[in-house]
Amino acid sequence: MNRENYINSLRMELVGMVADHLTPVALKYGYSEVPLEANIKWRPQVLVIGNYSSGKSTLINEFIGANIQATGQAPTDDSFTILTYDDSSPEGSPVIVTEERDGKFLLNDPEYPFEVLKKHGQRFASHFRLKKINAPFLKNLAIIDTPGMLDSITERDRGYDYQEVVGDLAQIVDLVLVLFDPHKAGTVREAHKSLRETLPAKTFEDRVLYILNRIDECSSLTDLLRVYGTLCWNLSQITGRKDIPMIHLTYSPNASPGIVNGDNCETGFLNSLQNQREEIKKAIQQTPQRHLDHLATFVENHSERLAHLLEALISYRKKLRVFKFKFWAVGVFVALLVGAASGLGLAMVPFFAGQGPVVLLGIGGVIAVGALVGWVTFIQQFFRTAFHRKQINLIDELTPLENQTRRDVWEAVRKYVLSFLERTRGRFSLKDIKQEHAAVRQIYDEGAREIREALSELSTIRNDSPFGNEEPV
Repeated sequence: MNRENYINSLRMELVGMVADHLTPVALKYGYSEVPLEANIKWRPQVLVIGNYSSGKSTLINEFIGANIQATGQAPTDDSFTILTYDDSSPEGSPVIVTEERDGKFLLNDPEYPFEVLKKHGQRFASHFRLKKINAPFLKNLAIIDTPGMLDSITERDRGYDYQEVVGDLAQIVDLVLVLFDPHKAGTVREAHKSLRETLPAKTFEDRVLYILNRIDECSSLTDLLRVYGTLCWNLSQITGRKDIPMIHLTYSPNASPGIVNGDNCETGFLNSLQNQREEIKKAIQQTPQRHLDHLATFVENHSERLAHLLEALISYRKKLRVFKFKFWAVGVFVALLVGAASGLGLAMVPFFAGQGPVVLLGIGGVIAVGALVGWVTFIQQFFRTAFHRKQINLIDELTPLENQTRRDVWEAVRKYVLSFLERTRGRFSLKDIKQEHAAVRQIYDEGAREIREALSELSTIRNDSPFGNEEPV
């Protein structure tokens, strides 16, 4: 089996594992609104975000090899645009947009992984589209261009929640490029929120690349150092980290030849700097390999989270079972006590005293049964409601959180456990949930290990496929 076939086979196996074992549980318990495999069944994707003047569209156009996305100093495009490959054109033909689709099509076509974005409404759908392009650069991946981030804009201005859309996309892509420019080095309000809240909650640090773009517009090396220092300071304040992530310095190779070649004494410093445009391009081209590793991580993360979610629900039902046993025990005791007291009381009444002990015992028994029925029918509801309320208030005690890993996983599923318990009021099958937990746990313990072993085997397969000169995983 060649490398490409092995990659496709492994990808389909991962998607099937998620569809068969994780999605039914995720949908049943409200962990996901759409099938989990919808997020991973499509091609590798790269998300590009940044200020409106950071050069996102120019960067994309240069990699694609044609002016596909509108460019300019002012905001020129307020849409989320999926750029994907179309192989219908003959090889060697000029790179053009061969087909365009609107948001309604994208959100409803099961081929694409964007069903989760339906919740953002019609206004978002009108700012969402797809372009098919016959660019070889896109043969094994897709790029998502985004509206430029602004400073003073609200959800009301856009008509949808920009941060939620970016978060949902960041969750399904394999690489996120965050672009800044020298004129607004990380100070835009939407950028601040994206870096501080949205991306950390939805993706991993190693999937985010920071880029200081358009450095050719710095008037001197001193100016570049000032801008770089400002960006580092802003990132440290935004992320709350002392270790600043690597920042790639880039500029367009189509910049003024006089600037790039150093003819201008003030901007000749560019000759001493490596334009990291090619590094960014290489990182994007390696997305297909990275995609498989991310799929493995996807299976590991969601199986671990679902297992923890089910573990908490099992704990609830076990506590409820103990509560019911104690409640019935108390109920039987109270019923017997009421029956015995009633029998003794009736024995003191002349009319019943002459009926004999058997009759009195029978009457006491009927009264005891009635008391038990009343206890179960009326009193139980009051105490069960109190029990349920107590468990909701003490929800963090449903599972042990003895280390940071379990605390992180619990934080990711806590709201789903709470929502399911409130919706069902604890009325679900303990037997069923135990079986589901065992199946999900098996995926986490055994399936994830098998996936990692398969990825290790992939590195030994010779790359003689149409993936070209991509390096092994």
